[in-house]
Amino acid sequence: MYSESDLQDAVTAGVIPATAAQALRDHVAQLRASPVVDEEHFRLLTGFNDIFVAIASIILLVAVGWLGNSFRLGASAHEPVFMSGLLVAAASWGLAEYFTRRRRMALPSILLLAGFVGGTGFALSALAIRIFPHAGDSLASLIFSGVAAMSGLAAFAHWRRFHVPITVAAGSAAAAGVIAGLIMAAAPDSKTLPFLLLLGSGLAIFALAMWWDMSDRARTTRRSDVAFWLHLAAAPMIAHALFHLLGVLNGDEISVGRAILVIALYVAFGLVALAIDRRALLVSSLAYVLFALYALFKQAGAVELSWALTSLVIGSALLLLSALWHHARALIVHGLPPMVTDRLPYLDRATV
Repeated sequence: MYSESDLQDAVTAGVIPATAAQALRDHVAQLRASPVVDEEHFRLLTGFNDIFVAIASIILLVAVGWLGNSFRLGASAHEPVFMSGLLVAAASWGLAEYFTRRRRMALPSILLLAGFVGGTGFALSALAIRIFPHAGDSLASLIFSGVAAMSGLAAFAHWRRFHVPITVAAGSAAAAGVIAGLIMAAAPDSKTLPFLLLLGSGLAIFALAMWWDMSDRARTTRRSDVAFWLHLAAAPMIAHALFHLLGVLNGDEISVGRAILVIALYVAFGLVALAIDRRALLVSSLAYVLFALYALFKQAGAVELSWALTSLVIGSALLLLSALWHHARALIVHGLPPMVTDRLPYLDRATV
């Protein structure tokens, strides 16, 4: 089984001409009765060996981290040990030299990136706790900002070496953490500021994702994979921040007016998702619209069947949208001004 990235690599290497690759994409699209550009491909598995190597890598990294935990170097029993994270990061990089750089395995590459960046962040956090055991809120925010900055640099170094598409999303999230940490250090007592920062970060990453998307409107290169992971990082930030600011899932009963507002926002997310041909916003905000619909059915008197009715409505709507995605997207895109549509992904291969 060959992915879109493999096909593009073959074209770049001169193994097959670009016209042959395009003909293959068109043939597969015709068989699936759906334009390739609307499939939202991303590379995750090339075979079961990816899962096999991913499981083995997780076992090895857990073992390395466990062994690193024994090198306490004077740390107390309740303190995290920076050597644990350091060894995990080193092992992840070493494994990536073979499984990412040479074998180009997708799922193991994602896990090894997480191990390297996460291990680096854990090591720095553990070291900061060791040096500043009684840090206040402002100092803790500054430390968080510094750890995020170093994690971002680690992600950048990994990108320069291995070019794993998810790395850009990891680095962007780290950069957002740097800015958020600096701002929170100046206003540590604000309760709404973290969610405003989360919303701003999500919108900024969303804009970056659109920049990557606009550079590959046909979605035939690795730039589309980078955009996919950026959208996947931005969507939960936007959805969680917005719905939290609206007071959803804060422990109180949701009112009818607020539930309708949540559903209206979900419809708006759906329109945006159709226009940009990305489904991350719909998935990230699904829990909130489920809760809102449940509250509406419950207040309408269907107490015992509220969850069943909610699942039936949402499940049916999403399946219908999936089946009619291309037609619905055509209606949305054709209603937009040309200056917008000229930057969106193509509707079909005939426009490429």
